[in-house]
Amino acid sequence: MSENIVTLTDQDFTTRIQGAELPVIVDFWASWCGPCRMMAPVIEEIAQDYAGRMLVGKVNVDENRQTAASFGITSIPTLVLFKDGKEVTRFMGFRPKEEILRVFSEHLA
Repeated sequence: MSENIVTLTDQDFTTRIQGAELPVIVDFWASWCGPCRMMAPVIEEIAQDYAGRMLVGKVNVDENRQTAASFGITSIPTLVLFKDGKEVTRFMGFRPKEEILRVFSEHLA
């Protein structure tokens, strides 16, 4: 995983998201999920391309069930964009990089 991607857990999720000065894209995923594995290189590219303009975090739903449940994550991968600590948009399933950026672009710094 890229140095530009932060692993988020049940213990630090709220603190890290609410304290973030930049928009944060969070990838809710699991190691057994095929579409999640397909999405991983896309997330890596976005983290590198937008370093300094947004943060990218990953939440393993199997290891962090409390956080996944609190956001109603019922399907993975799910990408959620947070700005000023609040969810502003989300989508589920594999998406190409261009579509992710088109959806999130209005919220990026």
